Amino acid sequence: MPSHELGRGAGREPWDAGRAAGIIAEHARREGATLPILHALQETFGYVDGEAVPLIADALNLSRAEVHGCITFYHDFRSEPAGRHTVKLCRAEACQAVGADALHEDVLRRYDVAWHGTTRDGRVTVEPVFCLGLCACGPAALVDGEPVGRLDLDTLADALTERAA
Repeated sequence: MPSHELGRGAGREPWDAGRAAGIIAEHARREGATLPILHALQETFGYVDGEAVPLIADALNLSRAEVHGCITFYHDFRSEPAGRHTVKLCRAEACQAVGADALHEDVLRRYDVAWHGTTRDGRVTVEPVFCLGLCACGPAALVDGEPVGRLDLDTLADALTERAA
């Protein structure tokens, strides 16, 4: 499963530095190993723990700043666990044209989170994404990696309920 689809129950092992060191060692000899390592860590743990930065840097002979820069440059890498469900709301122009901005404000208010935030109960993480290719069906979102078009508060609640079952 691609790391950008985490939040569907994958990547839920608790952080373990020893396990992380093993994952890093598995990929360290690959050319351009940084991204494969980051993806593997996120796939395993659901995020890239800060303790991984020096482990990766040492294994690849990089500075900690280079590793940190890679993690923060790519928006799909998380530095803390996501909620049990991940909602990615499309912020592209086509969705904006059909009311996405107001919907996003309502979603953030209803779930009491900011962008990239997770609800207090750990149930839902809300993230922005720019264009899902569902322009004719906006506002659009990915809910746990599944596309949802013509999104409103009720269809979002329904999608989250279906995935909880």
